[in-house]
Amino acid sequence: MPGVSFEIIARDGGTRARLGRLATPHGQISTPVFIPVGTRGAVKGLTPDQLRDAGTEIVLANTYHLALRPGAETVAELGGLHRFMSWDAPILTDSGGYQVFSLATLVEIDDGGVTFRSHLDGRLVRLDPGRAVRIQEQLGADVILVLDECARLPAERTDLERAVARTIRWAAECRRAQTRPDQALFGIVQGGLDLDLRRRCLDALVAIDFPGYAVGGLSVGEGPEEMAALLDAFGWRMPEDRPRYLMGVGRPIDLIRAVAAGMDLFDCVLPTRNGRNSFAFTAAGTLRLRNAKYRTDDRPLDETCGCYACRRFSRAYLRHLFLADEMLGPILASIHNIAYYHHWMRRIRAALAAGTLARLLADAEAAEKAAAHEDAEC
Repeated sequence: MPGVSFEIIARDGGTRARLGRLATPHGQISTPVFIPVGTRGAVKGLTPDQLRDAGTEIVLANTYHLALRPGAETVAELGGLHRFMSWDAPILTDSGGYQVFSLATLVEIDDGGVTFRSHLDGRLVRLDPGRAVRIQEQLGADVILVLDECARLPAERTDLERAVARTIRWAAECRRAQTRPDQALFGIVQGGLDLDLRRRCLDALVAIDFPGYAVGGLSVGEGPEEMAALLDAFGWRMPEDRPRYLMGVGRPIDLIRAVAAGMDLFDCVLPTRNGRNSFAFTAAGTLRLRNAKYRTDDRPLDETCGCYACRRFSRAYLRHLFLADEMLGPILASIHNIAYYHHWMRRIRAALAAGTLARLLADAEAAEKAAAHEDAEC
């Protein structure tokens, strides 16, 4: 079975953006690409067919959650994650490190790994670099991630330095532990908003030589402008011939800013989480579907969208579903939001290919400022 490869097809002259193709054993992906999050082996409320119809090419599943339930051994026994999920396209799994630090009750962290209590049943679990890789090899995703230490921002420099040192050490151990040649193991760059620490971490990871590199530790407490500034100063320093993955970031404006800074892959729970909470992304801005002004609004969520929700249902009907607490409401809003995100990435790729990404970015920045001004007046 072939492994994972990456090629750059075109570059944008006005920014650092790249148009690429990521080939995996389960299909090719056009980059830049947005990756919907299927935390426990499912994107909440959506079937694989609905995801495909919305334009999804790759999904993310969470190592921490799947290792606790149903267990990586169970998934492997049932034929691996692709078969388990009935998803025959590419899958990316993270290492579970962020969830250990954000969800579990940490008992101990040391240079060898972390010991924590499961948020499900309180049992003690040990996760070290070798086990993080073994779990992901059992799950069988196409792209897997090293175990890292993520410091929540703002953080003291000493905390960031410790997290960087452990991330580098664990990355080397993950690389040595990998046995499957059909999976691409990405390194994760930590360092918070400190550019020098980011460079130090990246240089050490490049020396280990990974087929791809991820930027972790953002969207964990810093402001969007701080994140954009860090990416603008750092993104282009990552290896030119390897895919660059920005973890856990997903506002539409953040995506295009990051693409312009040279990033290729993105994941975030925002489109489905917002969908479940009655928020819909549209070309004209965000709709708050519980608002009374949509009570008799017979228009689709977005008149420029061809997704299933927009083809069949009105804003008034969606509002009714949310007010009636019908589960169809979150499902339809999530379908639309996923479709919107994929449409946004197609627009970005088209602008990149045409050399007009800088113009699209300027338009998006202007729309963002106008929306912020409108929200401030409300």
